[in-house]
Amino acid sequence: MQRLLTTDRGFNAMLRTRAKYHLGQVVRHKKHPFRGVIFDVDPQFSNTDEWYEAIPEESRPRKEQPYYHLLAENDQSYYVAYVSEQNLVADYSGEPVDHPDIPDFFGPFQDGTYPPHFQLN
Repeated sequence: MQRLLTTDRGFNAMLRTRAKYHLGQVVRHKKHPFRGVIFDVDPQFSNTDEWYEAIPEESRPRKEQPYYHLLAENDQSYYVAYVSEQNLVADYSGEPVDHPDIPDFFGPFQDGTYPPHFQLN
């Protein structure tokens, strides 16, 4: 499922980006051993310059792509992750994510996804 995201960055320009993944979808990181549920999407990089520059230059993703906020988990912990689209793949394992904050955002896991508690426009 793809949807059109738009944002107004204060300079009256509309940025149009197609997000590959959707809210409630389970994804995993291509390079690091974690997976998570998408709970928000930025049409392009929207974190701090310090955060971005902390990524080794040879591994830095492009800023001009969707970035996803994940309720993430690995073998040791639960956390919130911010990941570029190029570093994600869909998780088709059919396994739920056990992050403790999932009930705050989503209904019960069904058919490989989590339905949001709110209506999208």
